[in-house]
Amino acid sequence: MTEDRTIIFDKNDVCIFIPVLNEEGAIKDVIEGFKNVGYNNILVYDGNSKDKTQEVAAAAGARVVAQSGKGKGQAMIEAFGSITEKYVVMIDGDGTELPEEIHHLLYPVLEGKADHVAGNRIAGRTPGAFTTLNLIGNRMINWFFRRAFKSELHDILTGYRAFTRESIQALDLKQHGFVIETEMTVECLTKGQKLIEVPITYLPRPEKVETKLHPIRDGYRISMAIYKYSRFYNPKFFFGIWSLLSFIIALLLIAAHPFITWHASMLGTAFFFFAGIGVLLLVAGYVADINATLHRKTLKAIQANRKEQEKEYDQF
Repeated sequence: MTEDRTIIFDKNDVCIFIPVLNEEGAIKDVIEGFKNVGYNNILVYDGNSKDKTQEVAAAAGARVVAQSGKGKGQAMIEAFGSITEKYVVMIDGDGTELPEEIHHLLYPVLEGKADHVAGNRIAGRTPGAFTTLNLIGNRMINWFFRRAFKSELHDILTGYRAFTRESIQALDLKQHGFVIETEMTVECLTKGQKLIEVPITYLPRPEKVETKLHPIRDGYRISMAIYKYSRFYNPKFFFGIWSLLSFIIALLLIAAHPFITWHASMLGTAFFFFAGIGVLLLVAGYVADINATLHRKTLKAIQANRKEQEKEYDQF
């Protein structure tokens, strides 16, 4: 990928944030990659690595902080509370993403076209970057997310992102593990932020760096988080799943005994029960969706009014 735009800005206003855990074999290359393109304000948050990640990162010229707790999410929440620069670029420390592609993510933020930019790894993956299981799992999770949140995003789990400090401070983040990327994406959509996706190159993980991802366990947790968060953003989807399940059970009851007089049997009672539950859940979903839509419109109006007030204040 090439970048044909040139924007003049102070690179010291950009904090390169790298959450790490046992990344001794790759962190030096990541840090030097950013330094080679002029970014020297590099913050490494270490999750109490057992190897020499902290020493290697410090020797490469990064500011290293040992996080107080555990988990990538906890590191992100802690770091976001201390970063004072106008812009933040977050990247994984495992060497799978390219520091020299920073401008693909940062420029839309600098130009005001986006509050938050996510790098789409799936679009630019190289051979061997994803295992078959991980690729299938990522696609299933992203498909589920698009249905739940009516979005066009294709890689909500990416660790390469750029955003303004104001945008990240507006997010209410609580997750301490790998679910944090999902929560961050949901919060951006819920708060009405401009979130866009750009393709990035994604490389195979270096052999000297171990993966911390457990595909089945983490995939389940992320999927459950998507479903849980959808109750506020898309209640029709949240209630609709249970409504559909109730209707399916009702249809199975019909198929089980098609010749029974339904109103005079236990199966008939069960059929009307599940069918009724399905209707009630469907109605509940539509009512909740109306309330959620009104809430988002109100929030967007408040944000627009706040921006207008800030513009007026800046003129004085």
